[in-house]
Amino acid sequence: MMQQDIDVFVIADEEAFAPGAAASFKFTHIDENGAEKPVSIIVVRTMANEYVGYVNECPHKGVALDGGNGRLLSQDRKALECGQHGALFDIATGVCTDGPCLNKSLEPVAVAVIDHEVCLIGVKLLEDDGKRDPFGEQEEDGPVVLITD
Repeated sequence: MMQQDIDVFVIADEEAFAPGAAASFKFTHIDENGAEKPVSIIVVRTMANEYVGYVNECPHKGVALDGGNGRLLSQDRKALECGQHGALFDIATGVCTDGPCLNKSLEPVAVAVIDHEVCLIGVKLLEDDGKRDPFGEQEEDGPVVLITD
């Protein structure tokens, strides 16, 4: 049986996320034709200390969930919320439970904690020259992370 390599990319230290916290990370996706497209990914640490990830795009109109009010979570922190349309999404499944895209789902992204670091799994990325703090200031001329198919 042939062993297959799985792409793993560290995005943050585990301690950067408190239980019940969420953050978005911006990347540049390279499609099969070589065209660049910005993409944002949401990572949530649940109150049960599990991590889930989704593409930060509401299935209603394709806007970023944090694009309207800047938040990712509902006021009670029990759901992901679209800041523009108020749609609520189950954190564990990504399924819309209330709003204009009822029963549609966010696109999942595999996330795991490896050696106390939160990682994207199975996504090809251009190597970065160091970890970036998603909660701190980013330099304008910093390295660009590329996601490829």
